[in-house]
Amino acid sequence: MDNSSPYREGLATTTMKSERRWRSKPLQSSMPSLVLAFFSCLAWLYVAGRLWQDAENRILLANILKKNTNQRPKVLTVEDKLMVLGCKDLERRIVEAEMDLTLAKSQGYLKNQLQQSGSSSGQRLLAVIGVYTGFGSRLKRNVFRGSWMPKGDALKKLEERGVVIRFVIGRSANRGDSLDRIIDEENRLTKDFLILDGHEEAQEELPKKAKFFFSTAIQNWDAEYYVKVDDNIDLDLDGFIGLLESRRGQVGAYIGCMKSGDVVADEGKSWYEPEWWKFGDEKSYFRHASGSLFILSKNLAQYININSVSLKTYAHDDISVGSWMMGLQATYIDDSRLCCSSSSQDKVCSMA
Repeated sequence: MDNSSPYREGLATTTMKSERRWRSKPLQSSMPSLVLAFFSCLAWLYVAGRLWQDAENRILLANILKKNTNQRPKVLTVEDKLMVLGCKDLERRIVEAEMDLTLAKSQGYLKNQLQQSGSSSGQRLLAVIGVYTGFGSRLKRNVFRGSWMPKGDALKKLEERGVVIRFVIGRSANRGDSLDRIIDEENRLTKDFLILDGHEEAQEELPKKAKFFFSTAIQNWDAEYYVKVDDNIDLDLDGFIGLLESRRGQVGAYIGCMKSGDVVADEGKSWYEPEWWKFGDEKSYFRHASGSLFILSKNLAQYININSVSLKTYAHDDISVGSWMMGLQATYIDDSRLCCSSSSQDKVCSMA
């Protein structure tokens, strides 16, 4: 066969074109692979960079934590927790406010100062006399109003002389009940009550009544003396006013029928003292004014008002007041005319 025939030339040409097509296909299909490889390299570099950065951050945080751990205690104290919560500054401001309030009270800036009343001449009153009474003592009060205690216009004239007298009573355990309404109605007619809204009128609450009485009285009247009287006392009012006049201007005066005595430690007996063990092995009361009638000068009554929240009370009001006076620069004045145990005329008071 002739190698130069047209058939062989055509076959050779076809074979060469097929070889070129076969060689060009791998070049065309490798382009996407190169692009993917390029982006894969970028992604790998990005991930490697983030991992390196996170590792650096972890090292930095670990160093800071280690440093803080060395500087601070392992267990936070209460002070630390309060500081973190922002309570420490609030606590400081509360303490400062309480100190300012105590200072204001001690200097005479009382919450009812604008309502305080004095005598018609504008001078300080001589005395505020509080007669302790109860819900079932209306007949006894009426007897008082007809004897030594003035009423109506006479009571107002006595106040012009500088002496205020009020029946002192608290509120019922069931606030607003018939007991409270009866007292409110009686006071509306007679206007001779000092009602202690914050005090519950009950026999077992009697020692606390002293705190409420002296605090309320000093916030309503500016007087030389503040007097507590039981409602079984027949008082010689003119003689009593003379006694107070003779001691006008005396500071720190704690006046009464001074006594002491044994502490009753047997439960169920009269005058039982639940905290008898606080009075020592001898079980003897300290010197104090008898609870029937005693007198405090203004600065002593003001001390009770300022510190009423923290003052300790015992089973009896005279013991409680006596315990408050022990820590003060008080002048104990024992006046036998205030012992109220005799009906002789030389006594300022006697048992009714």
